[in-house]
Amino acid sequence: MRKYLIICSLFITLLTFSFAVKTFNISQEKLNQFTKKYGQKAETRVLVWDEMVEAAKSKDILHKLKDVNDFFNKIKYQTDQRHWNKKDYWAAPFEFMGTGAGDCEDYAIAKYFTLRQLGVPEKKLRITYVKLLQRGTKYEQAHMVLTYYHRPGATPVVLDNVNKTLKLASKRPDLKPVYSFNAQGLWQAKNKGKTSELVGKNNLRSWKDLMNRI
Repeated sequence: MRKYLIICSLFITLLTFSFAVKTFNISQEKLNQFTKKYGQKAETRVLVWDEMVEAAKSKDILHKLKDVNDFFNKIKYQTDQRHWNKKDYWAAPFEFMGTGAGDCEDYAIAKYFTLRQLGVPEKKLRITYVKLLQRGTKYEQAHMVLTYYHRPGATPVVLDNVNKTLKLASKRPDLKPVYSFNAQGLWQAKNKGKTSELVGKNNLRSWKDLMNRI
C-alpha cells in the first residue's frame, strides 16, 4: 500500500511538472496565484503578454512601442464605474490583464510599466492627461495616453487606446495635453501642449495608491 502511494505521489508530481508552463517575465508562483484569482482565460492572456515581452526584448524601440501598444489595445474598454463600481480606479497591469477590461488610464499604466520592464528609461516615458476632442463635435473628454520622448524636448510618440496607431503628438490635433507624470515627477503643459514644465514630484493620490498595489 505504501509503495502504491509513493508511486501515485511521483506520478502526480510528474504530471504537474509536465503541465507547468515556461515563463520568462512572471514567476511560476506568481502565475499560479494569478490564475487562481482570475481564471484560465486570464492566464492565457498573461502568457501571451509574457511571450510578447520576451520577443520584444530583441527589437528596436519603435517595434517595442508598437508591440506593447497593440497588445493592450486588444483588451476591452470599460468604465471604472461599471467595471470596478468606483468613480475612479487606476488598475495595476496584472489587475487590468486579469479582469480583462479597463479604461484609458489602465491602458496607459499597463503600457508604461511593460515598457519599463523592456528597459525603456523612465525619463522617456510619461503618462499624459489630455482633453480628447470628440470627432465632429466641440466636446472635449478627459482622457489619458502614454507618451514616449526619444530625447528631451522632442515631440513625443503617442500610445493611445482610442486612435490605436502610433503617431507623433503633432499629428494628434484632437489631443490637448494638460499635465503628464511618471515615477520621477509631474509636468504642467505649456504653449497649448507644445512644451511642458516640471512642477515637482508626483504626489498624485491615485498614483500612490497604485504603487501600493504593485
